[in-house]
Amino acid sequence: MRIPLIVKIGALIAATTALYTYIGQLVPQKEVAPPVVVEMSADMTTDDLVRIGRGIAEGKGLCLTCHTVGKSGTTLRFPDLAGIATRAGERVAGFDALTYMAQSIYHPDDYIVPGYNPGMPAIDKPPIGLTDDEIKAVIAYLQSLGGEATITMDTSVPYADGKPVAAGG
Repeated sequence: MRIPLIVKIGALIAATTALYTYIGQLVPQKEVAPPVVVEMSADMTTDDLVRIGRGIAEGKGLCLTCHTVGKSGTTLRFPDLAGIATRAGERVAGFDALTYMAQSIYHPDDYIVPGYNPGMPAIDKPPIGLTDDEIKAVIAYLQSLGGEATITMDTSVPYADGKPVAAGG
């Protein structure tokens, strides 16, 4: 019995589709929910900022999509954030830790940590689009990783609202 060519082609298409569908289901999927609206107020404490900043870093800010906290090794896509508070002030000559962290968020390609490639988006622009207050909260969280968070809602953050910064902070 001879199988018609059209049936062979149809079987090949069906088998190929089934194989790729199966392989596609093996790839881990990450569900991304719409960003949660973060309520910020002028009377928030530094501890409030750290708590909210952690939530933003883990959620809306998408920081932990590429960065890790407390991991090491050669397979990291971007620098690990553990201890960033102590390293930040030593990264760029003339920049204090706050200025460096603000620069890394607002202008991530201005300074690339040796051994890593550029690729971090500016999170104050779409598609992430954090507000300046949300970025203050993220910086407070980053300060708490190996250091003491000192930022408040009254702290002037370099680069916020388009404010330029010169070397030396």
